[in-house]
Amino acid sequence: MASSPPPSRTARILLHSAAAAIMISGYHNLTKLPINAFISTQYGGHLQYLTIQGLFVTCAATLISLLIDLFPSVNALKPLKRILLIIAMPLSITISSIYWPLLLLATQLILQNGSGEPSSSPHAPQPLLRIPLPMDLSLHAVPALTLLVDFLLFEKKYTRKEIRYGGTGISVVYTIFYAWWVERCAGFNGGRFPYPFLTDNPFEIRLAIYVGAGMLAFSSFWLINRVHT
Repeated sequence: MASSPPPSRTARILLHSAAAAIMISGYHNLTKLPINAFISTQYGGHLQYLTIQGLFVTCAATLISLLIDLFPSVNALKPLKRILLIIAMPLSITISSIYWPLLLLATQLILQNGSGEPSSSPHAPQPLLRIPLPMDLSLHAVPALTLLVDFLLFEKKYTRKEIRYGGTGISVVYTIFYAWWVERCAGFNGGRFPYPFLTDNPFEIRLAIYVGAGMLAFSSFWLINRVHT
């Protein structure tokens, strides 16, 4: 009779399978909402949103983690997970750290209004485009929480060298990439960005936002790794 997996392995399997199912379901349900028709008409589609990029990378890291849980002898997957984790964790934490405060305190800066005008326009219609709360949580909270729990409970911390070169390099490269990508998308979408706080600001302010987000990503990753025991 086959023995059951140890408790820690069972916990990892439950975490990774449940989180992957929730995130994939959230994205699938998003594509069935009326808002999807609007997003699909835009250059870049869903991938112009940092949220969706973070979701995809987190899903990849979580699914790789699940494969490691199920097939622990396949050592080739472990370095891949570490690489994905160093990308996905600071990205998802940055997304959650920006999204939820703005959603609660300055909703018009984070949610689109469904027209081609900036949210600050007096002609902008109400209400803003919203998604159901369970879906919102699956896209903007579950990725960060999953990676935090996974890293703090089941992963070893990164070395100083990995933080100095890997963490810094990835933060800089991804910041430059997303700034270029979202500016390109807006150029094809009549100057409309996926987030109103970008649409409503000139390039100089947007540049500061990109740099600030990149610094937030690296500093959050550094802090989480530091408190890891």
